[in-house]
Amino acid sequence: MENVLPPAEELRLLDGELARLDARRAQLLVRRAWLVQALQAAAHGPTRPTGPVGPTGPVGPSRPAGPETSPPSAQNVLLALGGILLTIAAIAFTVVSWGHMGIGGRSLVLGAVTAAALAVPALLLRRGLASTAESVAALGLALTVLDAYALHRAALTETDALGYAAVASAVLAAVWAGYGSVPGTLRTPLPAAVVAAQLPLPLWALAEGAGPGATAWATLATAAIDTVIALAAKPSAVRGLAVRGLAVAGAAATGGWSLLTALYLSATAHTAALALEPALLLLAAAGLALGAAWRAPSTAPVTAAVAGLSAVAATGALLGTALPEHWTVPGYLLCAVLLLAAVRTPAPRGILTGLGVAVAVIHAGALIWALPPAAAAALTPLASVTDVWSGTPAMASPPPGTPAALAVMATVAAVLLAAPRLLPAWALPRTTMSAAAFALAWVTAFAAPAALDLPYALTVAWQLLTTAGALAPAAASLPSRTADPAAPTAGTPGRAVGVTVTALVCGQAGGVAVALLALAAQAATFAVLGVLAVASGAVAVVARGAVRAVLASATVVWATGLAGAAAAAAGLPGHRAGLVLLAVPAATALLAARLRSNPVAPPVELTGAAAGLVAIGLAVPHPPTLALVLAASGVIAAGTALRPERRPLAGYAAGVLFVAAAWVRLAASEVSLPEAYSLPVTVPALAVGLLRRRRDPEASSWTAYGPGLAATLVPSLFAAWGDSHWLRPLLLGTAALAVTLVGARQRLQALLVLGGTVLSLVALHELAPYVVQAVGALPRWLPPALAGLLLLAVGATYEQRLRDARRLRDTLSRML
Repeated sequence: MENVLPPAEELRLLDGELARLDARRAQLLVRRAWLVQALQAAAHGPTRPTGPVGPTGPVGPSRPAGPETSPPSAQNVLLALGGILLTIAAIAFTVVSWGHMGIGGRSLVLGAVTAAALAVPALLLRRGLASTAESVAALGLALTVLDAYALHRAALTETDALGYAAVASAVLAAVWAGYGSVPGTLRTPLPAAVVAAQLPLPLWALAEGAGPGATAWATLATAAIDTVIALAAKPSAVRGLAVRGLAVAGAAATGGWSLLTALYLSATAHTAALALEPALLLLAAAGLALGAAWRAPSTAPVTAAVAGLSAVAATGALLGTALPEHWTVPGYLLCAVLLLAAVRTPAPRGILTGLGVAVAVIHAGALIWALPPAAAAALTPLASVTDVWSGTPAMASPPPGTPAALAVMATVAAVLLAAPRLLPAWALPRTTMSAAAFALAWVTAFAAPAALDLPYALTVAWQLLTTAGALAPAAASLPSRTADPAAPTAGTPGRAVGVTVTALVCGQAGGVAVALLALAAQAATFAVLGVLAVASGAVAVVARGAVRAVLASATVVWATGLAGAAAAAAGLPGHRAGLVLLAVPAATALLAARLRSNPVAPPVELTGAAAGLVAIGLAVPHPPTLALVLAASGVIAAGTALRPERRPLAGYAAGVLFVAAAWVRLAASEVSLPEAYSLPVTVPALAVGLLRRRRDPEASSWTAYGPGLAATLVPSLFAAWGDSHWLRPLLLGTAALAVTLVGARQRLQALLVLGGTVLSLVALHELAPYVVQAVGALPRWLPPALAGLLLLAVGATYEQRLRDARRLRDTLSRML
C-alpha cells in the first residue's frame, strides 16, 4: 500500500526543514565568530566578547567573513598615531609657533601639559587601559625633552649647549627611570632612560674639550653603566628584555668606540708615556669585559674573547714602545703566549673558550703578518742564481723584518706543538695542530740562512739538510708490526691530515727550491741531485701507500736531473742529451716489470714516460737524432706492452712512436713519396686486423681492415690526382683492383667499398682528359639533351632501380 503525501503537505514539510537548517547554520556562524574573537583576545590581551551570550555563544548578527585587523591592532595604530600627532603639535608649539606668548609663558604651559601627560597614565592603568596609558606616557616623555629645550631657551641661554645637553640627558635619564619604576607596568620609560643614559658622559667630555683619550674614558664608563644595567635587568618581564637588549647594544657601541680609540692611540704612541693611557684604557676594558663574562655565562665566549684581546693589546702597547723596529708584532705575540697559560686555570668553560679564541686570533694575525717576509726569505737565495753553472754567487739580502718574521713563525710553531698539553681536549684537533706546527717550523728552518746571511755553500748545505729532514717523518707511514690491528696507523686516511703529508709536501717543495739554487755551481748540482735521489729512494723503500708512490716518482725526477746534468757536464749537445735521458724510462720500465702488481709501479712508469717526453723534446732540433729517440722510445713501449699483465695503452704508444720515427727519418732523408709514409702504417695495421679477425670472426671488416687500407689508399689517391705521370695511377689502380677482388671473394664490405671507390676514381682520373676532349667536340645542346634522356630513363624504371639498390644494400650488408 503506498502512502504518498499530497504535494501541498510535502511542500510545507520541506519548507520547515529548510528553515531549521538555516537557523542552525546561523547559530553555528555566530558561535564561530565568538570563538575567533576569543582567540584574538587571548593573543592581544584581556578583552570581553561583545553581545549577550546564549547557550552556544553570544547572540548577534552573523558576518560572512572575519575582520582583516584585530581590535588590539587597530587600537595600537590609533594610539600611536595620536601620540605622534600630539608630539608634533607640542614641538610646533614650542619651537615654531611663537604666537603672542613669550618663551617663558610657553614653557609654563608646556610644563603644565607635561605634568598632566605624566599623571594621566596612572589613572588609565587603574581602569585597565594599558595601551592608552603607554601612548600618553610616551607623549609625556617627549614633552620632557621639549621642556628641557624650552628651559634652555628661556633661562639658560648663556649656558654651553653641549654641557647643558649632557646635564639635561642625565636628568632626563634619571627622571624617566624613576617615572618608569613608579607605576610598575609601563614599558616605555625604562628603555627610554637606557637610551638617554648613553649621552651624558660623552657629551660632557666633548663639552670640556677633552681629547680622544678622555672621550674614550667617558664612553668606557658609559659601557660600564650599560653592563650593570644589563646584568641587573630582569629578563622575565617584557620591559626587562627591552632594557637588557638596549643596554647590551649600548655597551657594545660605547665599549667598541673606546677600544678602537685606545687601539689607535696605542698604535701611534712612540714612547712609554704616550702608550700608558691607552694601555690603562685597554686594561680597564678587559676587566669590564671579563666581569661581564663571569656574571653572564650565555655571552661569556664573546665577552671573554674581547677581554683577552684587550689585555694583550694593553700589554703589547707598553712592550712595543721598548722594542726595536719590526719587533712590535712579536711583542704582542709574546703577550698572547702568556695569556695562553690562563686557559688552564679553573674557570667556567665559556670564559676559557673566549680566552682561547682571543689567543688564536692574535696568533693568526701575527702569522699573517709574518708569512710574506718569511716566504720571501725562503726564496731569497734563488734570486742570487743568474745563470746555470756560472759559479758561486753572492747571496742576495733578505727583506727587512725577516728575523722578526721567523721569530713569529717559530713561536707559533712552538705554541701549536705545546697546545695539546695546554688546551683542553675539546679545543682543537691535535693532528691539525701538529701538522701546522711542523709546516711552520720547517719554513722557519728553511728560511734561516737568508736571515743569518750565510754564504752560498752553507745555504745549499743547510737547505739540503732541512729538505732531507722533512722526508724523515714520511717513514712514519710504515705501520708498526706490534700495534693493535684495530688502531689507526700512520698510513691510514686519518694520518693523511697529519704530519706525514705535511712533511711530504714540505720535502718536495724544499727539494725543488734547493735544486734550483744548486744550478749556480756544477758541483752543487751533482751533490744536491744525488742527495735528493738517495734520500727520496731510501724513504720510499720504507714508506707505504701514497707516500711511497710520491717519493718513488720524486726519485725518478731527481735521477732524470742527474742524467741531464751528466750529459751537460760531458759537453753533449741538446739532441744527444735526449739519448742519455732515455736511460731513465728504460730503467723505470725494467723496475716496473719487476714490481709488477705493486701499486708503486704505475706512478714510477708514468714519471719515466715524462722523462722520455723531455728526451724527445730535446731531440726535436735534430731530425736524425729525433728519429732515433722515437724508435728507442717505441722499443721501450713495446717491451712494456709485452708484459704478462698486458698494457694495451703501451702497445698503442709503441705503434705511434715507431710510425713517427719512420716518418721523421724519411723527412730527414728528404723523401716526399706519400707511400713511403703510409705503407709502414698499412702493413702492421693490416696484420693486426688479420689477427683480430682470426680471433674474433664476428669483428667488422671496417674495424679490422678499414684504418690500414685508408692509410695508404687515400693519400695515394690524392697524390695520383695531381700526378701527370702514368706509374702511380697504374700501381694504385692495380692495388685497388686487387683489394676489390679480395673483398668480393671474401665478401668483406670494407675491402669491396674502399677498393672499388679508389679504382673508380683512378679510372675517372685517367679518362678525364679524353672526356673533356670529347665534350669539347660535341654540340652544346647535346649534354642537356643527354641529361634529359637519362632522367626520363631513370624515371621510367624508378621502381626497378629501387629494387636493385635494395638488393645491392643487402648484398653489402651480408659481407660484413
